[in-house]
Amino acid sequence: MTVQDDAVALGIRSDATYAGRFIRDLGESRAADHGGIVMFCLAPYLSLFVHESYRKLKVIDPALPAPLSTDAEAIVARSRHSLKLFEDNRRGIEGQLAYFRDEISPAHAARFLNNTWLKAARFLETDLGLYSYDGRIISTTHAATFHLGFDPVALLEEGSGPNLQAVYEEYGRYFRALGARTDSGTKTFMSHLDPMRFDQRRNDVRSTKYYGQVFNGKGTPDINRLLMVLRGLMNFVDSVVALGADANGVEYTVFKMRFLTLYQVLGSLQLLHDERPGDLTARSTSLIEKITGTPSASLIMDRSAKPFRNTLMHYNLDSRVDLARVDVTHPLFGLVPIYFPSYDTASFVEAVDSCIEETTSVMEEWATA
Repeated sequence: MTVQDDAVALGIRSDATYAGRFIRDLGESRAADHGGIVMFCLAPYLSLFVHESYRKLKVIDPALPAPLSTDAEAIVARSRHSLKLFEDNRRGIEGQLAYFRDEISPAHAARFLNNTWLKAARFLETDLGLYSYDGRIISTTHAATFHLGFDPVALLEEGSGPNLQAVYEEYGRYFRALGARTDSGTKTFMSHLDPMRFDQRRNDVRSTKYYGQVFNGKGTPDINRLLMVLRGLMNFVDSVVALGADANGVEYTVFKMRFLTLYQVLGSLQLLHDERPGDLTARSTSLIEKITGTPSASLIMDRSAKPFRNTLMHYNLDSRVDLARVDVTHPLFGLVPIYFPSYDTASFVEAVDSCIEETTSVMEEWATA
């Protein structure tokens, strides 16, 4: 096998192994009762692993049988693309805003509003659920619908649970085919979650009111809907994903989820700043610049980081990289000093961790003030 083949194989195996360990821990965790919320958050990453690994395996063996049903494969693709946020080339900013405004929000409103027989009490009805861990929002019912990849109306129908379960059973079979096991390996974050740090009761709100009170204010509810998705992603990778991780080591899949989330959120905020300046308040503009203007954010968003991001996203090494400098036995294949010459792996991971903390902190300031 070539170095390129080794890198692809190791990346796929690492993600599949992690998925297997997570599935094991999901059933054994003290926080198992909150597993549904965690799955809302983790769904796009699992879809990313499935989607990208299968694309690579098809190149290696074009005769490889499809791992998923046709319906599940479409769901996987939509779920995986949700991680692109505003950088989704098919939708862009306007398309993502329209998807929430015209499909996700109406589906929730139709399902949960105007159901009370007493019309005078309908103002008490809610259509947006907020999910928190350690006092910070990690997902919402709107964000979960976005990341799960299902048609919003179909997902919210009575009796949709078995369909959702069937798709994730297909995921499980696929990961097992890649070598995932549930009887060995270190614990994932799921084993370290404290059930008492989840909200002890679901926090439901009226979306029209809530989206007028966060981030950019009442004039831009469409933008605020998407900013809530970014907020949940950042809080999830900051507060949850790295729980229990070895402070002196680098776990490929954990770092991958954290780095890709940070990269896509920073890029999306920069696009919003550059392409929709007239929609942003002075405060919002200032806070985006505060997030994207730090030294660590500039490092991660530099053009030199794009091939590094692509390797984590798509598994294959960039065609321009000097393969003689790649060492798949080293953390992150020894790529850090290639793309970031002033850093070794440890110092780069520290910079990424710092940027995640800074970005999350400012987004919370922006969201709640």
